[in-house]
Amino acid sequence: MVAQRKLMASPVAPVVLGIAVLLAVWEGAIWLFGIPPFVLPSLGTIVQHAFTDTGRLTGALLATLGEALGGYALGGLLGLLLAVVLLLVPPLERIVMPLAVAVNAVPTVAYAPLFLIWFGLGAASKIALVALAVGFTMLVNALHGLKQADLAAVNLMRSFGAGPLKIVWRLRLPVAMPSVVTALRIGVPRSMIVAIVGEMLGAYAGLGRMIYESTQQVDLLSVWSAVLVASLASMVFYGLLVWIDQKLVWWR
Repeated sequence: MVAQRKLMASPVAPVVLGIAVLLAVWEGAIWLFGIPPFVLPSLGTIVQHAFTDTGRLTGALLATLGEALGGYALGGLLGLLLAVVLLLVPPLERIVMPLAVAVNAVPTVAYAPLFLIWFGLGAASKIALVALAVGFTMLVNALHGLKQADLAAVNLMRSFGAGPLKIVWRLRLPVAMPSVVTALRIGVPRSMIVAIVGEMLGAYAGLGRMIYESTQQVDLLSVWSAVLVASLASMVFYGLLVWIDQKLVWWR
């Protein structure tokens, strides 16, 4: 029983469970509804094709991961820093938050043409898009978490001469960690989606570019291979975040 609990608490468990569910739903749908291979090929066929195209898939995956991780880190950091600034300067929150909500009300990919013009077809435009998508999620969650610190504890630290930044570092940030990690988890699929869609609209490399070119050539196995690789990479990334969550928010 203890071993089972440890296994379920392991960061590997969500990844393995996600892959198992994906396999069951995929193969079950093909068998149950009799879906033809040109619509939805079996996972075995896709994996076999992926192994014959390892070089192209690896290069595309590395390009997309670089953009997704770069934008993810940048957006998470900027969102957290902005949340701290808004906490310390309350009047600024009343100005910035409506603007942030207005910007986020438009799907991030709608900004892709502008970002491609501003930053070019290289990785910079996709990193900026991902940062925009992840940054808002981090801003909202982190600001909410920072405000959850007990007022009595804040006043106690002030009575001992602690300044605003020290209170944030010593008290508010640890209290906000569950909200921050939640924002990081939400940002995982968003970062991959935005990076891939941005690549489909304009890029020199990446899974999105590969999907676009393969669709133009009606090479559906290559399309599914790229989709499968992107899904597996996201699952591994999410499992890593679960492990980080257990280390940073150990009291949950």
